[in-house]
Amino acid sequence: MIEISQSAQHHFRHLIQTQGGDAIGILLTAVEPGTPRADARLEFCEREDLIGDEWSLDCDGFTLFVRGDSAEYFDGAEVDYQTHATGGQLTIRAPRIKGREPGSEASLVERVRWLLENEINPRLAAHGGKVALAELTAEGEVFLRFGGGCHGCGMVDVTLKQGIEKTLRERLPEITAVRDATDHATGARPYYRRSD
Repeated sequence: MIEISQSAQHHFRHLIQTQGGDAIGILLTAVEPGTPRADARLEFCEREDLIGDEWSLDCDGFTLFVRGDSAEYFDGAEVDYQTHATGGQLTIRAPRIKGREPGSEASLVERVRWLLENEINPRLAAHGGKVALAELTAEGEVFLRFGGGCHGCGMVDVTLKQGIEKTLRERLPEITAVRDATDHATGARPYYRRSD
């Protein structure tokens, strides 16, 4: 189910020993699973924190507990801890936490929305931008509405053609075109100002 590296086990064991109190392990929970905002939460766990539906994994000197309703989202997850000159970095790779990509049996609208929310918007978020599906025609034309830093941005055409359209058309061959349906003149805080 979950693979925990020896360095991560050592890190958790050290944290539990230095924490004091009655901690018996670490509790792993999926927060907002199945959504683009999904995340993993780790916290110390005492016996009274357990509700009885947890999965448990015996580790070196402690137990990792996973809430029962979170278990499916951590199937195949990897937990690792890497030390660096300035400290360390704990990483949790949980490929299923944001849900599964809709298969070919799902509607084209569902598949477009999933790609926008799970692959394209996380990239746009680096510039404070986002994009949403405005319309999908019977001919396979996708109309998008940009928001945030992309609304009124001078680079939106490049983002659309070289990033979003390329990704959507490669992954979903049914799409014939990707167009911008945004009134960029109303953008209040674009990432790059358009030259007049």
